[in-house]
Amino acid sequence: MLYFSFILLKPISMKKITLLLSSVVAAGFVSAQSMFEDFESYSVGNYMGVVSPAWSTWSGAVGGAEDVQVTATMASSGSNSIFFQTSSSSGGPQDVVVPFGGEYNTGQFLFETDMYVQSGKGAYFNFQANNTVGEIWAMNVQMVQDGNLYVDDGVSLLLTTTYPTATWFTLTIDVNLNTNDWEVLIDGVSQGVVQTDVNQIASIDIFPVNASYAGNDLAGYYCDDVEYNHTPYVVPTLNGGVTQIKDLNGLSSQVILPTVKVRNLGSTTITSFDLDVTYNSTTITENVTGVSIASLDYYEVAFAGSLTLVPGLNDVVATISNVNAGGADDDGSDDTKTVTLNPIVPAPGKVVVGEEGTGTWCGWCPRGAVFMDKMETNYDEFWAGIAVHNGDPMTHLDYDASMGGFISGYPSGLVDRGVDMDPSDFEAEFLNRVQIAPVATITPGADYNASTGVIKVSFTHDFSSAVTGTDYAVAFVMTEDGITGSGSGWPQANYYAGGGSGEMGGYELLPNPVPASSMVYDHVARFIVPGWDGQSGFFPASVSASDVLTATFETTLDPSWDANSMHIIGLLIHEPTGTVDNACKATIAEAVANGYVGVEENNTYVSNFSMYPNPANELVNIKTGEVANENVTLSIFDLSGKQVAEKNYGTLNGTYNLPVNVAMLANGIYSVHIQIGESVTTQKLVVE
Repeated sequence: MLYFSFILLKPISMKKITLLLSSVVAAGFVSAQSMFEDFESYSVGNYMGVVSPAWSTWSGAVGGAEDVQVTATMASSGSNSIFFQTSSSSGGPQDVVVPFGGEYNTGQFLFETDMYVQSGKGAYFNFQANNTVGEIWAMNVQMVQDGNLYVDDGVSLLLTTTYPTATWFTLTIDVNLNTNDWEVLIDGVSQGVVQTDVNQIASIDIFPVNASYAGNDLAGYYCDDVEYNHTPYVVPTLNGGVTQIKDLNGLSSQVILPTVKVRNLGSTTITSFDLDVTYNSTTITENVTGVSIASLDYYEVAFAGSLTLVPGLNDVVATISNVNAGGADDDGSDDTKTVTLNPIVPAPGKVVVGEEGTGTWCGWCPRGAVFMDKMETNYDEFWAGIAVHNGDPMTHLDYDASMGGFISGYPSGLVDRGVDMDPSDFEAEFLNRVQIAPVATITPGADYNASTGVIKVSFTHDFSSAVTGTDYAVAFVMTEDGITGSGSGWPQANYYAGGGSGEMGGYELLPNPVPASSMVYDHVARFIVPGWDGQSGFFPASVSASDVLTATFETTLDPSWDANSMHIIGLLIHEPTGTVDNACKATIAEAVANGYVGVEENNTYVSNFSMYPNPANELVNIKTGEVANENVTLSIFDLSGKQVAEKNYGTLNGTYNLPVNVAMLANGIYSVHIQIGESVTTQKLVVE
């Protein structure tokens, strides 16, 4: 089973409530709408899928590795419970499913269980929306070994709270499916109410895994007194309700354009209504006419008016009125929906870096593209995303090789070069990092000659803290958006095709592989200068608060790149920890507008090296910048690291075009190294 992080919502204590049941099956009470199971009438070692028809597994195979056994090691009540565990990053093999007797999208749904999560371990479960598992995840709940509990919908983190470790606690989820309010309670105390795109529930999937949100891959937890209950909804004649307020993600000071989802909760078709959204004393309105919303259908309204996020707790209130021009409808309890916002206040000048390992050969890597795009859309000015490709035509060999030592697989990545994580976890870590004040803010400047491709870049650091300057290095990265290609290596493998692994930003609707003609690649790392660790020596040993110090770089852009679609990214790297303290991001045009800040030549890192054509099939031209009486050596390596060509040009003085015959090389990707004096720089060469 593939798992995603999803959503958790509203509980009231249903324990001891669900005892009024319409039928009894085996030792547990079961009906189409409710169940209570305390495991007391089973023997230790019994598989639940075998002894109870209310329990099954993801595959439907019961009594084996996927199933869960009754244990008497500990219990919340009585002597028996069930136990889940794993030490695998991919989770399992246990994968237990409890169907809820139908697909519910109206009425009130309650789920509750007692849980005990072992010290140093985590726990996980998700709710499935459809009777057939694996089609649509309604939410994920991840409990991590540090006592944090995360709820998300597979795209956005919806709730972060804590849970008690190494002790029994009651977890309750109370869902008003009419209004799409999902509340999470721990020991009867509300942890928050969230809303989800998938306002439907059909089963719970209990799957031991602890890999998301910096989990340690160890899961171990008991469940006891498991119960659920669904109360049906009686549909009135005319009733419009508000079920979701969307597009609210952002940091304090960011501008948002909300979208509100309304639902026809009556039997009469809705043809018109008014909709207001109020936040921080500002109200925006949409008057909707000419629609035809059938009973129980949804309709989304995208607001043209905007709202500016402000610090502190403030409610966003959406209200539907004047349904079918008839004034009040038959049920006013669902006319208003409230979402409380508390936008994070970013540290001044803070830009967080996300480096994602990806490749067109990787069938799960569309997930990385979706989350990278999401971060760029929601947090553009605070986020610098870099897609580091592996094993495809967009690979930058040095960048890829360096990053490969810090990630465990694909897709995965680093936020400010912290712990290895899945791209779906980027947002949570970003929200932590963006609040941490950097030692310096960075302003990028540039001087770009479009005719020669030579670009000079300055990174001006305005220090707010006194630091040891020799502890910091600077790296210069350029990324490109809108990249397309044809031929081998350009189609994107896509394991989300067909929807069997859930929704993933539209990739579930695309084939496997996605044809190259349908793919556009963004955030692609074109180079990192001088390399992963950056260049030290720009700053003195003693740096005072308020010092302004500049690092400069010079290089030549590959003529095949689109300079209008590129971003300049500067990294300030804290060398003792290897983490990124701060960053900056700008288009070339924005950096040129800021102005290039020149410094003495010995404080400038120069990469005088470009190649064309690239890809090449017979001859490639190596163009150098100004060489000042230095020895020049050219080396070419294949992907395995084997040197396949080398030439020493001796001492050169001036600017040179060095033709290299590559006709003897097999088609593939190579690394071209040019050493000018003591400086070695590298670029990728594709031979076709």
